[in-house]
Amino acid sequence: MKKENIIIGAIAVIGALTLFNTYSIFTKKSRVVATPTSQANNVGAVNPSTLPETNDFANNFDQPQKPQVQAPAAPTGSLTSLNFKTPKKDFGQVLSTSSNKHTFKFTNTGTEPLIISNAKGSCGCTVPKWPKEPIAPGETGEIAVEYKPAGQSGVQTKYVTITANTSPATTQLTITGDIQADPNAPQQPAQPIAPEGINIQ
Repeated sequence: MKKENIIIGAIAVIGALTLFNTYSIFTKKSRVVATPTSQANNVGAVNPSTLPETNDFANNFDQPQKPQVQAPAAPTGSLTSLNFKTPKKDFGQVLSTSSNKHTFKFTNTGTEPLIISNAKGSCGCTVPKWPKEPIAPGETGEIAVEYKPAGQSGVQTKYVTITANTSPATTQLTITGDIQADPNAPQQPAQPIAPEGINIQ
């Protein structure tokens, strides 16, 4: 008799728990359905009902992302301007073993001191030197460039980029030359050609 009472009590407890859980589930669902603000507040992937019906998300995900290109840093501080008397130099025909030098002269045509922060050649064969001290308004300065075309041939064009407190921040100088082989240059010994499959040390 006691066992039967225990079993009946256990069944009653289970039934009560089941009824309570069922009531809780239906109550939560009805609250979500009955509260329109809950749908408005849950935006995005958390609430599937607010996902777009089209496949735009998948299409956008498959699209290749364009690389972000950073714009060059704008010059800061007081700006001025500079003017080169001749921004180009043509050395004409020069030997490949030669060292060619030229001085570009410029004037600070602005109203603030000109500060050149850098001067860089487009390759290691072109080396510029620039004044490190500020150039007062109306004053002149020089950029000395040395061009060594070793190993080059034919018509060559090289550049020197000046960075200063100007707008735009960079100014470009151009040098050209028609590089000729030096007949007096020592000849490199010819390398023997090994038969296929044989390495020559």
